[in-house]
Amino acid sequence: MASALRLNGGGDMTVVNRIRGDFQDMSRAFVFPGQGSQEVGMGRELSEAFEAARFVFEEVDDALEKRLSRIIFEGPQEELTLTENAQPALMAMSMAVVRVLQDEGGTSVSDAASFVAGHSLGEYSALAAAGALSLADTARLLQTRGEAMQAAVPVGAGAMAAILGPSLEEVEAIAADAADDQVCDVANDNSEGQVVVSGNTEAVERAVEIGKERGARRAVLLPVSAPFHCSLLEPAADVMTYALASAEISAPNPPVVANVTATPVSYPDDIRSLLIEQVTSRVRWRECVLAMRDAGVEELCELGAGKVLTGLNRRIDRELSGRAIGAPSDIEEFLGSL
Repeated sequence: MASALRLNGGGDMTVVNRIRGDFQDMSRAFVFPGQGSQEVGMGRELSEAFEAARFVFEEVDDALEKRLSRIIFEGPQEELTLTENAQPALMAMSMAVVRVLQDEGGTSVSDAASFVAGHSLGEYSALAAAGALSLADTARLLQTRGEAMQAAVPVGAGAMAAILGPSLEEVEAIAADAADDQVCDVANDNSEGQVVVSGNTEAVERAVEIGKERGARRAVLLPVSAPFHCSLLEPAADVMTYALASAEISAPNPPVVANVTATPVSYPDDIRSLLIEQVTSRVRWRECVLAMRDAGVEELCELGAGKVLTGLNRRIDRELSGRAIGAPSDIEEFLGSL
């Protein structure tokens, strides 16, 4: 399936440029953070300063039929960090920034960027920003996705670890040697020298030890509640197959660079399939950034909470310009630069 999707989504420059259409002269992409960027209080200043932001948080509350905004603004951190809350919360934060840019600066995503992309759950934020999914549907899908991911593996049975220093190919070999009839998959190719593995707890612990033995600068277990982006999450992929079957998906404008293929996609059926595949597949973030760079992107703007992607993108290619936009002052500075 992946090879066919690469062709349909635009795996070579000719197709990339055709998909980009009117955006061929643009050199900016908007990118959206994934889980781990959440913090209590994010978006509160934005909501107090801009009506458009406040409406986003209220719409997400209504869609989920709970006061997620209270958890976002007031905590506690433990409740916000729950996967079923963190995923829609981070999307709401990103979409609040998008709506303020539209409302205050008349700056639509399609006018200001040639591509969108997001890290893991951030891909849903990217699709919502590009008009492929409604805000309410995105919130509900992410809550379902978070619940399904958490339920797929018993607590304590799965883990993730960051292996810092070795190349992707070296970490693939470490994961293969650590598996020993269990699951140990590469989950995130974040940047050169920063790769995350995921799987059964014992296998991931073995990967940490093997990584250290093979000269990793650092190899450490991550404080996560489930082993994301590995084959253990097949039950969650089944849940998302059902959830996405009834979701209304439109062609994103601009195209989204998909985690699974690291190529632009704009066809709704491809997007649906890739979101299902994404649950158990590696996040190819390094390749996504390089693909956008090769297609002419010179500036990556991270919309939402934190600056994680801005830091990763700088390590991937120091020639790429980057900025994080999440506070009112960031928005003012960005709009002034257009």
